[in-house]
Amino acid sequence: GTAFTPIVNAPEVAILGVSKSSTKPVWNGNGKEFAPRLMLPLSLSYDHRVIDGADGARFISFINNVMSDIRRLVM
Repeated sequence: GTAFTPIVNAPEVAILGVSKSSTKPVWNGNGKEFAPRLMLPLSLSYDHRVIDGADGARFISFINNVMSDIRRLVM
């Protein structure tokens, strides 16, 4: 499989699932060709009684931004 859905068990509030990375063709920003990119599927499950959906989306967006720029990982 390429992804999974992590299950939140009490007393956990959230869990981040990290799947196997793979190289995929992605349409290049210039709009003329595909370029190979390393893709890492992430899945976030959380207790909606504790965490608002917008907060979960902001967290996964933050993780995406940090992981997409290796320089930010050392800060």
